[in-house]
Amino acid sequence: MNKTLADLFLGELQDIYDAEHRITKALPKLVKAATSPELQKALTKHLKETEGQIAKLAQVFKSIGEPAKAKKCEATVGLLEEGDEIVKEFKGSPAINAAIISAGQKVEHYEIASYGCLIEWAGMLGHDKAVGLLQQILDQEKGADDKLTELARAGSNAEACDGDAEVVGVGKKSRRP
Repeated sequence: MNKTLADLFLGELQDIYDAEHRITKALPKLVKAATSPELQKALTKHLKETEGQIAKLAQVFKSIGEPAKAKKCEATVGLLEEGDEIVKEFKGSPAINAAIISAGQKVEHYEIASYGCLIEWAGMLGHDKAVGLLQQILDQEKGADDKLTELARAGSNAEACDGDAEVVGVGKKSRRP
């Protein structure tokens, strides 16, 4: 059977639909593990956005005449498992917030790549309404990633350096050899 771009689009849409559902279950654990009030606030905000993204994805499915259906997203499963491991490993350490930000950004980057592809394919397939909805989600994912970078630079990375060798620069901490 020849698979088409329409098949790929639908399969990846089902994949990201599953991913967003899994992320809504994982974010509360990260909020609880974070010690930075600013990080907790950012993660809580993104949880609300993610819930809205699920609703938007349901609209995308409807706009293309397909039922909203999830297909297990193996990539997100792996990224979230890695996030759980890093939280357990760094719990109680000065690096916990930097660890959470790292785990979160890995997920955000996967989502950004996924939504970028979906937008291109939706456009090629003439799914104009889907393009608009997917672009809104992509913009939120990029905003969440930017916020995590801001929080890392504003303090979480510096806090993680506690006990490390001398660090240089303000906001751009790096370990010296």
